[in-house]
Amino acid sequence: MNEATFGVFHFHQRPKRRANQSSSTAWLLLTKTKSLFVVTQIKHPCDYQAYTMEHPSNDDQCKSSVVVTCGNQVTDKVKERSRDQREPLPGEPKCVICNRYGEYICDQTDDDICSLECKQTVLCRVANTQLPVNLPPPKRLTATDECFYVRDSGSQSGSVFLSSDQTELLRSRLEIHVKGDLVPPPILSFSSCNFPQKLLQNIEAAGFEMPTPVQMQAIPAALSGKSLLVSAETGSGKTASFLVPIVYLCANFRFEQFRDRKKPLAMVLTPTRELCIQVEEQAKLLGKGLPFKTALVVGGDAMARQLHRIQQGVELIVGTPGRLIDLLTKNDIQLDDVKIFALDEVDCMFQRGFRDQVMQIFRALSQPQVLLYSATVSQDIENMVSSMAKDVAVVSVGKPNRPNKVVKQLPIWVESKQKKQKLFDILMSKQHFMPPVVVYVGSRLGADLLSNAITVTVGVKALSIHGEKSMKERRDIMRSFLMGEVPVIVATGILGRGVDLVGVRQVILFDMPNSMKEYVHQIGRASRLGEEGTAIVFVSEENKNLFPDLVEILRSSGAAIPRELVNSRYMTVTRPYSKGGGQKKRKHE
Repeated sequence: MNEATFGVFHFHQRPKRRANQSSSTAWLLLTKTKSLFVVTQIKHPCDYQAYTMEHPSNDDQCKSSVVVTCGNQVTDKVKERSRDQREPLPGEPKCVICNRYGEYICDQTDDDICSLECKQTVLCRVANTQLPVNLPPPKRLTATDECFYVRDSGSQSGSVFLSSDQTELLRSRLEIHVKGDLVPPPILSFSSCNFPQKLLQNIEAAGFEMPTPVQMQAIPAALSGKSLLVSAETGSGKTASFLVPIVYLCANFRFEQFRDRKKPLAMVLTPTRELCIQVEEQAKLLGKGLPFKTALVVGGDAMARQLHRIQQGVELIVGTPGRLIDLLTKNDIQLDDVKIFALDEVDCMFQRGFRDQVMQIFRALSQPQVLLYSATVSQDIENMVSSMAKDVAVVSVGKPNRPNKVVKQLPIWVESKQKKQKLFDILMSKQHFMPPVVVYVGSRLGADLLSNAITVTVGVKALSIHGEKSMKERRDIMRSFLMGEVPVIVATGILGRGVDLVGVRQVILFDMPNSMKEYVHQIGRASRLGEEGTAIVFVSEENKNLFPDLVEILRSSGAAIPRELVNSRYMTVTRPYSKGGGQKKRKHE
């Protein structure tokens, strides 16, 4: 008998999924006799070795697989791609990667997944958080003044103490600048904060093995109860630096005191829906397995559903100011237990018509700890913050209001009529096109027209995203882009601030923004946590009001400057953008 054995398959049986129902397991042996596939249930995968010894075979031509859910019944093949899976119905499990129907369970992690593609993504994330084995012994390095010798606390928590001299040296080396009284020293590891083991595991699963400079200083300062104004370059880990203290303090409060109470304990406001969604997703990841629930309050989703979520009991509310005010004015939501009030992109929140809304929400709270963050913070913002809290500590990392130094800026002088053709040339060049790519434009109509032109002319699928699209459309577009189904997305400034565009290492500023602060944020989307990226910037006389500040930025970054820009007659006056030069409000949400 010519019989080929293809291996042992391990599947969870889940014809129906209930919250309290555990999945059973079956070990199945798939063999082939001539053209007939035979599925045999075995007790343990060790039986596979005994079976193959008794039934040797050289036939290895077929490589297909079959999913068996019970006994010898054969069902549909496991879906390979995320796009093949349907959307979930109410109450059905969702894929942890793409939010489609979680039809399967990943054996290794017990996560809901929709396809083999998303299973591979889950396993890659797990692999990235595990230490490699069989590594060569580490090399001994010569001790220099870059090394820090610290005194152990005597406990097993990993806490260490830095002397005042070591603290100043560390801050100097990492360009951490602190203003304020009694600001604790930076931490050298997350374990220094005595976090519970589950939170440390969640932090590692989120991709943070060691704290970034802004996290080193901001996390212990926030844990000490101080109100903070924090500025650091784009992609430096600012979001985690306020979410980690929020998760720890909220979970600890529930553990130690009023675990059964349902009032919110913390609130985070951001200027855009996309940023709110991202912040809430990261908060859920950090709070997994802890007494920590979140509610997302943004326009475009049913208010009744958002209200129900809050009334069921949450620790954190993440939302935009307008929708949150609507919710508060139309419903009785008690906020007297809110202990932490965080604003992401605080300069935007205070300058784009949000300020009155933000202050209205803040006045409804009972003197919470205030955490304010952005990559661009001016002196005016510092002055405004003093009206919200006393003794605010100001923390800045790196050079204030400057682009991320790992983003390579490539300014190109392009006349307005030639911009489209120049963009098409880049997108058709194997050398210069590095998908996925974000193209920034100045208007909603311009985003729609340009995305269509790219698809038709270049033959590269492109979609547009802006504030006039529904929440469902925007979510679907972002999902397609981040899953790699769409290589180019044309966006207004709605994706310019704070949004973590995973995998994006190239952005193109088709239209220059109206302020250098927005320029810093938009080109910053090309880098995350120190990874190198590229920002291609189209410059013409349309941007003449920004010329002096742009040249200053480019020179400080060591970027090449087009001679047309250097020799422009509009270069005669310098206006540092950090004082407000050239800041004209653009509506793009």
